[in-house]
Amino acid sequence: MDSGGVNPYPRTWSEFLARFPTEEACLTYLEALRWPQGFVCPRCAVASSPSRVSRGRLLCKDCGHQSTVTAGTIFDKTRTPLRVWLAGAWYVTNQKLGVSALGLQRVLGLGGYQTAWTMLHRFRKAMVRLDRERLGGLVEVDETYLAITDREAPISKAKRKNNTSKVLIAIAVEVHEPKGFGRIRLQRVDSDADVCVVPFVEANIEPGSVVRTDGSAAYRSLTQRGYTHQRTVMLGSDVPAHVSMVGVHRVASLVKRWILGTHHGAVQPGHLDAYLDEFVFRFNRRTSGSRGLLFYRLLQQAVITDPLTYNDVVSRQPVVANSE
Repeated sequence: MDSGGVNPYPRTWSEFLARFPTEEACLTYLEALRWPQGFVCPRCAVASSPSRVSRGRLLCKDCGHQSTVTAGTIFDKTRTPLRVWLAGAWYVTNQKLGVSALGLQRVLGLGGYQTAWTMLHRFRKAMVRLDRERLGGLVEVDETYLAITDREAPISKAKRKNNTSKVLIAIAVEVHEPKGFGRIRLQRVDSDADVCVVPFVEANIEPGSVVRTDGSAAYRSLTQRGYTHQRTVMLGSDVPAHVSMVGVHRVASLVKRWILGTHHGAVQPGHLDAYLDEFVFRFNRRTSGSRGLLFYRLLQQAVITDPLTYNDVVSRQPVVANSE
């Protein structure tokens, strides 16, 4: 984004209000994020200056196709003003521990819980870069159970359930030596069998990396798959698991605390991966000194992320073990 010497994102709430006083200002900002080199027609892929018609529509001079900056993005067909969307993105990225849908509804003054709930799920989808690099170096891998209460979705009280269940998630953590952690990946898996955990490793860890696991036989094929496998057998060891596998145990503790604290454990199993993606986004950017930069990165992704409707979210089924 060419900022012309101006910071490309607001650094404070006062700067946010000054930068986005109108819907037109929001549209201009999103256009610069989506087309940093200038408008490109989504139909004919020709880069040229468009004609501007009513309601923020852009008319391609080559093929005559009309589009908007929000079409084909997480903002697609939204009836919520863009000023509210951007305020939501600011609030989400400025709360270090995340926000609940009820909290977002109250802060933005949204008319319904469903709107805030769907908005958060759209932001969570935009938090995952499809071209993100896999983890590397020394990576610890393990699984843990999360206790969740199946009452998250905005459904009627007549259908609401309060069943508590435990779901298994796989954890991968870059370990820096002599101390410290790098990036992480989290994903729900159906079991701790090799058919579930090995695809998780291959999807999230670069071949050639050192993968440290416990003594589970589920990981025995990692060496044949191009990884250096370090097995740490816990049974009978004098070294506690939280010491020999400090990275995954630390992350497991943090994500459990986050699910319970921020969301009160109320997450439907089919939506859990979206919450885990949000936790990964926050954890991997925990050292960022600028909340405004996180706002900027989220919106960069938002304008290139495919739409997600309310019906898409509520009908979402639990993911299969080898999906990403």
